[in-house]
Amino acid sequence: MSRVVIDVMGSDLGVQEVVHGVAQVSIEPSNDIYMILVGDALEISEAFVGVVYHPRFIEIVHAESYLTQAESAQSIFTKTGLSISVACELVAENHGDALVSAGNTGGVILASSKAFQRISGVKRVGLAAVLPTEKRRGGKRDPFALLLDVGATLHVDADDLHAFALMGSIYSSIVSNNERPTVALLSNGAESSKGAPEVVEAHKQMKECARINFIGNIEGLDIPRGSADVIVCEGFMGNVVLKLLEGITELAADLAKDAYQSKLIWRLGLTMLSSELKKLRQLTDWKQYGGVPILGFDKVVIKAHGRSNARAVRNAIRLAAKVHRGRLVEEIQEALEA
Repeated sequence: MSRVVIDVMGSDLGVQEVVHGVAQVSIEPSNDIYMILVGDALEISEAFVGVVYHPRFIEIVHAESYLTQAESAQSIFTKTGLSISVACELVAENHGDALVSAGNTGGVILASSKAFQRISGVKRVGLAAVLPTEKRRGGKRDPFALLLDVGATLHVDADDLHAFALMGSIYSSIVSNNERPTVALLSNGAESSKGAPEVVEAHKQMKECARINFIGNIEGLDIPRGSADVIVCEGFMGNVVLKLLEGITELAADLAKDAYQSKLIWRLGLTMLSSELKKLRQLTDWKQYGGVPILGFDKVVIKAHGRSNARAVRNAIRLAAKVHRGRLVEEIQEALEA
């Protein structure tokens, strides 16, 4: 049975949604996940009132305070009894196998850095993002590609990019049942000479690495096409790309809404396209994958979206257990040693 420690506090939608997600996991017929909930014990207990759940799979550990989304992540070093800190300590002391949090992203990274070790050979951890693509991949036919790093780093060298590629490839193979995921470097051109010096050097390293199915450089327009299963870049660029794609998705939804309300002919057209638009909404729905990994720590860390509802929390918990059972940390360590 996998043991998943969940930081219940600090998400945008509050304790109730997290508790509902936990309850849904606990009553699944084939559930094999034991969940340790960390936060205000009274508030968590009250959130369970009237909710159907199986107490055998749930434990509550009290934490005195928590980090809000608006607070500086540096509060990790000054405030005591934070739920994310307590949760990390439980995992670090082997009371749990994986961590899930929908709280402050910077706080999750810093608390994990404080409590966990980096995998030997990893200098910088990478925060991944899952992006919808036209192409489907792996045994599960997932319509998503993995992009990393998207915010944990600002400055990287070729070795860091190489490590991101290796870790992302192993993660993708576990989650998508994709035995040989394709890996690409994000650059300003497909030629091996294009990009910053660290990108050019990483290109050379990854081309010679048998463990990585490296296909070369790709440009931003190749990402939504699904040209690669794993796309590697430094955190500043990755964060810009992620926010741009999120903004385009929201803009498209707003434009469709305005068109529907403006003219009868547009309303009829959108109605006729409703089945295809539903497929598009499903394709871009981040709630179905729940969370994304912070790769490079010697423990499994899954960061759920701050606006996670019960469904997203449930899927994030499942994801954490799946990644732990897939021996993500051990696979990365063995690959780096090889």
